[in-house]
Amino acid sequence: MPEPFDWDILQRPSAMAMVRGQLGFSWMVLSGRLAALTDEEYFWRPSSEALTVVRRQYAGRFRSLGTGEWVAQWPDEPDHRGPRTIAWLIAHLTETFFERWEWTFGESRQGRADITLHGNARDAVAWLAHWVDAWQQSIADLDEQQVMTVGLSQATELDAGEPFGHVILRLNRELIHHGSEIMTLQDLHALAA
Repeated sequence: MPEPFDWDILQRPSAMAMVRGQLGFSWMVLSGRLAALTDEEYFWRPSSEALTVVRRQYAGRFRSLGTGEWVAQWPDEPDHRGPRTIAWLIAHLTETFFERWEWTFGESRQGRADITLHGNARDAVAWLAHWVDAWQQSIADLDEQQVMTVGLSQATELDAGEPFGHVILRLNRELIHHGSEIMTLQDLHALAA
């Protein structure tokens, strides 16, 4: 269960408080919706071509992201525009927060390909919550100067070349963007049922 949102952060006059407030509020909204996510919604395909999470042997023509039995189908094109399932979106958010945490606050050994993915909604949501919470707690411990440190995260070449605050904002955007997709898919699934 995520920590309750700290409403007092909205009264703190700093850029970092605004960034943390945006992340915390966005996660509160999304995690509230994910709390009731069913396996049927998790795997629902809005199209037969939708990227999803599958057992490794069923990855098909796509690359596989993940180390265990369950993997995300990963397209070759960086801006693949095809539809995605909630399972895929949760996997993507999980690997994004995992990799950034690992290469900023962790041992800097594992990357997105080393993530463990899950074949059910409950465990997938818990794993995402774990990494979002770890990220939130770790950035909460930074002071304003550390947030401006170029290369604090070494997860990607882009991260290594910019002030860390931009990395935080990018992850906020990822959560907001893909969280909106997840909630839209939940709404569409409800209409299709």
